[in-house]
Amino acid sequence: MRASGVGNWDDIVRTGGWDLGARPPLALGVEAAGVVAAVGDRVDGVSAGDRIAVHSVPLRDQGAWAEQFIAVGADCAVLPSAVSFDTGAALPVPALTADQVVNDALGVGAGQTVLVHGAGGVTGGLLVQLAAYRGATVIATASESSAGRVAAQGAATVVDYRQPDWPEQLQTLTDGGVDAAVNAVPSGAPDALRAVRDGGKLATITSDPAQAERHITVEEIVVAPDGPRLSRLVQLVAQSLMTVSVGARYAIDQGAAALAEIRRGTHGAAIVLKP
Repeated sequence: MRASGVGNWDDIVRTGGWDLGARPPLALGVEAAGVVAAVGDRVDGVSAGDRIAVHSVPLRDQGAWAEQFIAVGADCAVLPSAVSFDTGAALPVPALTADQVVNDALGVGAGQTVLVHGAGGVTGGLLVQLAAYRGATVIATASESSAGRVAAQGAATVVDYRQPDWPEQLQTLTDGGVDAAVNAVPSGAPDALRAVRDGGKLATITSDPAQAERHITVEEIVVAPDGPRLSRLVQLVAQSLMTVSVGARYAIDQGAAALAEIRRGTHGAAIVLKP
């Protein structure tokens, strides 16, 4: 292990809301970057000595907040030298989530208008970047303090979600609603649904999907390990086509402090632990 990501999902695991095949007390952590020490005799594509990034659940033993981590070989992505271990550790869960939403659930393509509700966080920023990379016109909601950063990530329009009528503003702006939306705000799916046109699509990553209406397809997304997909996303980072900012770095015995900062909010910057 060289670095391990920290996210709100780790608090969900800690409090029993996400079953990873092992129950607390255990080392938390589901995303990691490091150097392969050894591989099993049925592992292809990863060799001892490789730099890798990985999101791998269910856990085979302890989580990734540790000096060593056991992962499924098929969940691993070789990390190019241009991508740091810290970035590699912060990337897997938010990037895989964003890609599974943009490409699988919403099928985003050129010419579409896509809403990212809650674009100010790490995952929200990656959702904006991937949707824009796919050729969509991205409309995002964020706080006033995050608007400039979200626009720089590819959002054509940024709306302050604190305005209670923002969904109606988007309906007017888009002449009837966006083609597709993703909700990254807890309990925010009903508001996002109001901004979607009849027959459009809504995906939510907050485990609280809205009730479908107006022939809108609603889907809940739970991140899944996927080594080949992660490999493609890592290459986008290596080519500077996608970025994730790493903010605070904590020693591995400061996990509680890292989680406390996650709860306070990190303004779009990821947090990592350093073994």
